[in-house]
Amino acid sequence: MAATPPRADPVPAEWWERLVARLIEALVFGVFYYILFIALWGIFRTVGVLELFGGRLPGVFAWVLAGLGYTVYDWVTLFRGGRTFGKAIMRIRVEPAPLGSRDAWKRVLGYPAPAIVMGIPVLNLLAGMFVFAVGLLILMDKPLQRGPHDRLAGTLVVKDHS
Repeated sequence: MAATPPRADPVPAEWWERLVARLIEALVFGVFYYILFIALWGIFRTVGVLELFGGRLPGVFAWVLAGLGYTVYDWVTLFRGGRTFGKAIMRIRVEPAPLGSRDAWKRVLGYPAPAIVMGIPVLNLLAGMFVFAVGLLILMDKPLQRGPHDRLAGTLVVKDHS
């Protein structure tokens, strides 16, 4: 029986690989948001509450539901295998994988959970600044390029050589 070669040390994913993975997921997230928005707009119009809060109600509800869905999706994928579909396309993964339930929650509460409130006026500004700061911290952390959510959960995003 042939011995398996030793696994090389993990190579941290580049910042741009992480960004592209999240942008790929953001496209799907955006489609999901617009489907929810259109459905909720129709429902709120039908029941006569469309004009509450200056007509912003369908957008706020759609964003909160889509953001919650994205956060739960991120948690499930990290808990089950360490990679989202965007990370799979970019051939990167979170290590150690799979994460324990608690560590996966720590990671998603740092990001992408702030996306839940991005549709709510005023909170969207704070959440946007937080997400921007997370991105800057990833850029500044050399050589591992870990964000606060990585540090909190004890994870590292690495290139997948398999």
